[in-house]
Amino acid sequence: MSAVATDEAPAVRASVAVEFDQVVKAFGPVQVLHGVSFELEPGRVYGLLGENGAGKSTLMKILAGYESLTGGVLKVNGQAQHFSSSRDAEALGIVLIHQEFNLAEDLTVAQNIFLGHEKRMWPLGRLFKAPVPRGERGSLGRPGASSGWLLDDKTMEREAAAALAQVGLDIDPRTKVRRLIVAEKQLVEIAKAVSRHARLLVMDEPTATLTPGETERLFRLIAQLRADGVTIVYISHKLDEVERVTDEVIVMRDGRFVARSPTADVTRHEMANLMVGRELADLYPPREPVLRSRAPAMKVRDFNVPGWARNASFEVRPGEILGFGGLVGAGRTELFEGLLGLRPGGGSVEIDGLPVQFRSPRQAARHGLTYLSEDRKGKGLHVNFGLRQNLTLMALERYARPWLKPEPERAALAGAVKAYGIRTGDLEARASSLSGGNQQKLALAKVLQPEPKIVVLDEPTRGVDVGAKRDIYFLIQRLAREGLAVIVVSSELMELIGLCHRVAVMRAGRIVATLDAEHLTEEELIAHATGTTS
Repeated sequence: MSAVATDEAPAVRASVAVEFDQVVKAFGPVQVLHGVSFELEPGRVYGLLGENGAGKSTLMKILAGYESLTGGVLKVNGQAQHFSSSRDAEALGIVLIHQEFNLAEDLTVAQNIFLGHEKRMWPLGRLFKAPVPRGERGSLGRPGASSGWLLDDKTMEREAAAALAQVGLDIDPRTKVRRLIVAEKQLVEIAKAVSRHARLLVMDEPTATLTPGETERLFRLIAQLRADGVTIVYISHKLDEVERVTDEVIVMRDGRFVARSPTADVTRHEMANLMVGRELADLYPPREPVLRSRAPAMKVRDFNVPGWARNASFEVRPGEILGFGGLVGAGRTELFEGLLGLRPGGGSVEIDGLPVQFRSPRQAARHGLTYLSEDRKGKGLHVNFGLRQNLTLMALERYARPWLKPEPERAALAGAVKAYGIRTGDLEARASSLSGGNQQKLALAKVLQPEPKIVVLDEPTRGVDVGAKRDIYFLIQRLAREGLAVIVVSSELMELIGLCHRVAVMRAGRIVATLDAEHLTEEELIAHATGTTS
């Protein structure tokens, strides 16, 4: 792939080769990397695999300058490196695309792409521009990157538009990031990395929120980067993607390197077994029948969310797992945010046959409806709070009569850790200390604390490894068996097919089809989502 065209393009860097030699990382008394050693050759695409908590992201943060190593050696192109910041790594062409968005919501897309690398100009354009000494040319060596008194917004917007075009995102670079949907934010993160002229690019769960079409464009971009000699580390729990786009897979487990192999020589099943360290049985639980004679737990008729959903009608019964599929932007999340009172909306809603209308999620929870957001860290959890405070936040009335009592909260947390398989060595730890899969289990336990009748799970396994996915699928089935009505909003077609009794498909804000289990196929779901049914 050619670098984004600029007036003052940097010289093309050499390819980047990396060696990890007995790398150790500890956070206080907790050691998370245990002597990791392997090499990355330039111009290849590596799939870095492992369960949540295996140490993949920590190792890549060391490579990209966001964390320092505790022991061992990191070599780049044969030279030992001790990065003090991500800028040091970027100076060598190493860029990390974070799994969790690292964007400033109130800045524009262009401002985010150039944040910390702003283009500047002198007053009255270049008329009075003085030569820039070599030592003052910015951290990436781009002439003029830090010269001048004024921000050169026009240049940044033009170059941002070029970077956005390369990732297939057609938006105005002057748009504020807070106005973007999750998938668009992911593409902005990728465009930001592309604009840094990376020679080693780490992609951490890059397709977690993307549509199939956006994913295909990303795969084409990866192929172009590889052809240009860029080294790529592709971290994903979607093993079909790893199988398709990588040259070689490297597996980590419990902070250690365990295996590497050419991708063509290992099956997806073998990848999964290497990740979890055991034979992984069937991913999805057996589908149990729903008693159609039972009255719906929730019935929705002609519900509208302005700009997002029109005349949405559906119902879900106790013991049923109802899926919602469709392309990103089809209005699935916005429909349920409207039902919960998070967005303006209106229509007929009944719970247990009684009409209801909600102004807030707390009011909905009192009537038996709770919602797990797709944005785990932004809306699902307060990651700087403790596990206990997160768990009980939606049911404080139970623990605060007449005042908040920590002991019942601790007992509830101990029960949730056992019931939901949350792995933590310290019940008093912050939520930020948990791996992604365990954070998701905590968020799920939180929305079940009010003991709802209906629970909506929006992208419940986004960014979660295959072992944790299986745990969550069996938990969802257990909730349905216990009589809850469960709604699963997911962009993963196989997740909907393997888990749900029925799937409602949305397109352009409308529910265009509802398919029973016997009609659930990838082809059928895609056809309805894209409007290509015959």
